[in-house]
Amino acid sequence: MVLKRALDGVRILDCTQILAGPFCTMLLADMGADVIKIEKPAGGDDTRRMGPPFVDDTAAAFLMVNRNKRSITVDLKNENGIYIFKELAKKSDILVENLRPGTMEKLGLSYKEIRSIKPEIVYCSISGFGATGPYSKRSGFDLVAQGMSGHMSFTGHPDSEPVKLSVPISDLNAGMFASYGILSAYINRLKTGEGQYLDTSLLEAGIAYTMWESASLFYEDVIPTPVGSRHRMAAPYQAYSTSNGYINIGVANQGTWIRLCDAMGRSEMKDDPRFSTNAKRVENLLALKIEIEKTLLEHDTEHWWNQFIEFNVPSGPIYDMKQVYEDKHVQAREMMIDIKHPSLGNIKNVGFGVKLSGTPASVRMPPPDLGQHNDEVLESVGFTKSDIARLKRSGGLG
Repeated sequence: MVLKRALDGVRILDCTQILAGPFCTMLLADMGADVIKIEKPAGGDDTRRMGPPFVDDTAAAFLMVNRNKRSITVDLKNENGIYIFKELAKKSDILVENLRPGTMEKLGLSYKEIRSIKPEIVYCSISGFGATGPYSKRSGFDLVAQGMSGHMSFTGHPDSEPVKLSVPISDLNAGMFASYGILSAYINRLKTGEGQYLDTSLLEAGIAYTMWESASLFYEDVIPTPVGSRHRMAAPYQAYSTSNGYINIGVANQGTWIRLCDAMGRSEMKDDPRFSTNAKRVENLLALKIEIEKTLLEHDTEHWWNQFIEFNVPSGPIYDMKQVYEDKHVQAREMMIDIKHPSLGNIKNVGFGVKLSGTPASVRMPPPDLGQHNDEVLESVGFTKSDIARLKRSGGLG
């Protein structure tokens, strides 16, 4: 049985590196797209050297976001490299780039230039600040975007120094928004035959995830500050101490609050006027935490997790990453996968975050070696062996 893939037959020219762009194109590659990864001949994607950790001489950072892609080295400072790129663009459906703002224009590879040779191209740019606006030409990183999108002003605990999320949330969200935009534009092209330009940025990707914090500003004129693990609008909804650690408890409605009180054997808390409604519980957070932890400290985390499961109270332990992948449910959902690599043996990757019943994501190829597919890719778009030999001599391939 041949596995059907949602994006079979879709070719993507991937001129990205580091994280936001490669994450975007990996998501599309997992769904079947043929992703041709353009890399600079001298070293390729910078994440190939980003570490530790390393697997032999290959950085694990590169291995994590570049499966299912074919690598080709192209020297974009060489006129024959530009020729190769344009020939590949003619045979591609989608182009994704996250080079320094203005680079593609200087190279003569802007959307306007590519559209002139491939009118129906879907062309996506990912940058620090977007393609328009006063900061559009500035370079940006996840750290900068987390600061300027507000995240570092309300992450952490009260009175702490600015804290960024350990996960590069702006980078990853920019990649996710880019893939969502690309698929939307591609669906439109299927209906109209028209391509288009789209862009997203690390800054916007960060801001777009501040739903609760923006609501506080928009409708209460309150500037959000760090609140630790608790929720801004619901209580109890945070990490609480047990006799041997912590447990997360999430109460989002009154019915769950009643069940929590019963699960703890604290029925009197249901009638306590300080905790009678969600608004009252938010108002009296410190007193609520003291009362809950007074009970939770009597037993360990596992005891309370089992108790809350029995009473249908959303809860769970706080895992380190080793415990995450040891969890039987995470294993059942196949969120750690093994990929056979020709030179590195079995390597591990994070599994697929969405499961499709008819056209599931899959691993077809391991992360590529630098320039591994030079000949294969060029032959697939019509270059002859003599053409390829000439381009190698001219430096087009580095």
